[in-house]
Amino acid sequence: FRTVEPLEYYRRFLKENCRPDGRELGEFRATTVNIGNTGSITTADGSALVKLGNTTVICGVKAELAAPAVDSANKGYIVPNVELPSLCSERFRSGPPGEEAQAASQFIADVIENSQMIVKEDLCIANGKLAWVLYCDIICLDYDGNLLDASVFALLAALKNVQLPAVLINEETGLSEVNLKQKTPLIIKKHPVATSFAIFDDTLLIVDPTAEEEDLATGTVTIVTDEEGRLCSVHKPGGSPLTGAKLQDCITRAITRHKEVKKLIDKVIKSITPK
Repeated sequence: FRTVEPLEYYRRFLKENCRPDGRELGEFRATTVNIGNTGSITTADGSALVKLGNTTVICGVKAELAAPAVDSANKGYIVPNVELPSLCSERFRSGPPGEEAQAASQFIADVIENSQMIVKEDLCIANGKLAWVLYCDIICLDYDGNLLDASVFALLAALKNVQLPAVLINEETGLSEVNLKQKTPLIIKKHPVATSFAIFDDTLLIVDPTAEEEDLATGTVTIVTDEEGRLCSVHKPGGSPLTGAKLQDCITRAITRHKEVKKLIDKVIKSITPK
């Protein structure tokens, strides 16, 4: 029945206010995060692995030095890139980034910009001469829906793990000198967290959809909030319209989810910080 009439199959569960995987409509899948060298990428300046149910995303941040842009001489750069390799799901093909990967990269870039999580001026080392570029590569290892929540979470956790070395510009030679012994953590001003919902039959909202639920849904919406409960971004790529009341309901749930994710990150960081 599930294979022949998947939507009808789902509707029977949704009528009873539950889902085929046993979750309630407003319940998230089990969420775990590993930060830094605990099983993530050792060659990156900061890294994190996030699992949201079966969806698994890894983020590595690489810091490089570059000249700032002429029109923003006192700012560094943050360059996010989301990859959906063919190994994470049969829905993706090898080759240049597909539409979904490009849309996810743009979404992450918007979240970084709108939330002001990192002040780009903080990445400037010498005005007009030298600044940090943070390359944030987000790679999906296993795709089972809700890529955006996992990606934002992995990005935030990886950035919190970044330590930048001290850099001086030698007055005589004009060259930069990097001191790897003296490192300081990246200053993160805001902690954006994404919460995604799938809309069923134009009215029902379910949180943290799986890949199957996304395929059957009549629309999806992703709400990004920060720790002050401010709205950083609302991402709604077409689909069923949402009433104001329903949108408000999503925002309220997103604010609650933010507290859970923030608590999880803080707990993991505390466990890996040297006593």
